Amino acid sequence: MRRDTFQAIADPTRREILNMLAGKPLNINMVAARFNVSRTAVYKHLKILMECGLIEFRQCGRLRYCEAHPEKLTEIAEWLESYRRLWTDKLNKLEGYLNEKSAKNKPS
Repeated sequence: MRRDTFQAIADPTRREILNMLAGKPLNINMVAARFNVSRTAVYKHLKILMECGLIEFRQCGRLRYCEAHPEKLTEIAEWLESYRRLWTDKLNKLEGYLNEKSAKNKPS
């Protein structure tokens, strides 16, 4: 199954993992220690993030480190930006309409 960035950030645990990794790479045990679930459950979240290209695993001796690649979030930022522009335009038009209506209804 092909996963996308939107699926990755849909889960609050995965968003928290991304926040953790944004500061610095962490090994899998360090990530798992911050959650009250099994290491296997955390690893499944990490695997989804990796499949989406948001993190990368790097071997360093016996430890595997997770490193964030937040540039992949640009897909989401671009999608959100199109909706921000759309709604900003609609709200500006509504504001103009309401201002016009208000000006017509003011007593002279």
